Amino acid sequence: MQKTMKIKKSLLVRNQVHDGESNGNYEGIETYYITERKLLTHILLLEKEKARKEIQFLLEYRIRYAEMGPFETIKYYLISLSSMVAMQLEKNSHMPAKAFAFNNACMVLIKTKLNEENTLEFVDELLEFYTYTLKNKNGLPLSNQIVNKVILHISCHLESPITVEEVAREFNISTSHLSRIFRVHTGVTLVEYINIRKVEESQYVLRFTNRKISDISDQYHFCNQSYFTRLFKKYAGQTPREFRSNLSVRYFRFSFPLKEK
Repeated sequence: MQKTMKIKKSLLVRNQVHDGESNGNYEGIETYYITERKLLTHILLLEKEKARKEIQFLLEYRIRYAEMGPFETIKYYLISLSSMVAMQLEKNSHMPAKAFAFNNACMVLIKTKLNEENTLEFVDELLEFYTYTLKNKNGLPLSNQIVNKVILHISCHLESPITVEEVAREFNISTSHLSRIFRVHTGVTLVEYINIRKVEESQYVLRFTNRKISDISDQYHFCNQSYFTRLFKKYAGQTPREFRSNLSVRYFRFSFPLKEK
C-alpha cells in the first residue's frame, strides 16, 4: 500500500498527560463527531483517501483521551466503526443479512489480523476492505449515481438541518436539476425523502430511549413537535407516542420503486 496512517508517535505510547483523566473536559468534542460523520460518508462513497484523513484524526483523538492503551483503544474503535458501517449498509440496502455478514467479516478480520506491530497498517487494510466490499455489495438501489450519492449523504446527516439547497451545493448541481432527477428515480421529492428518512430513524430513538418526543423532534430538526407527529403518523401509521407504547408494531420502512421511471 502506497500510503499508510501517520499517527503521532507520542500518542502510541501511554499518554502521560491525560492518561484517561479528562474529568469530562474533551476539547474539540464537537469536531470529533462532525469528523466521524464525514468519515462514514467518505467510506460509503468509497472515498478511501478522504476516509484515511478523517480516521487519522479520530484515532489520535481517541488515544489522547483513552482510559486504556493505544492498541486497545484502536481495536475497540475499529469494532465500533465496523458496526456503524454495517448499520449504514443495512439502512441503504434494506438487506439485514448482507449487513450482518459484512459486520461478522470485519470482526473476524480484527480478531485474527490485528496486533500491536501492524496496528496502523491494519487500519489502512480495514478501510480497503470496507470500500472493496461496499463497492461490490453496497446494494445502492438506483441506477443514477448522483441520486445514490445523495441518498448516502442524507443517511449520514439525518441529525442535521438538511435542505435541498445544501444538498445541491454539496454535489455542485442546481436545485432544479437535482429535484427533477431525484423524483424521476425515486418516485418522491427530495424534501419528502428527507422527511421519510428522519421518520425512519426516529423510530429507533423512540423505541430504545426514554427521551421526550419534543427532544427527538428537535434532534432531527423538525420545525416543531406537532409537525413531527403529523409526518410520523403519515408514514408510520401511528403517532410517535402510540408507536413507542406498542412494541408489537413493525417499523415503517420506505421502499424504492422496483422499476425506475
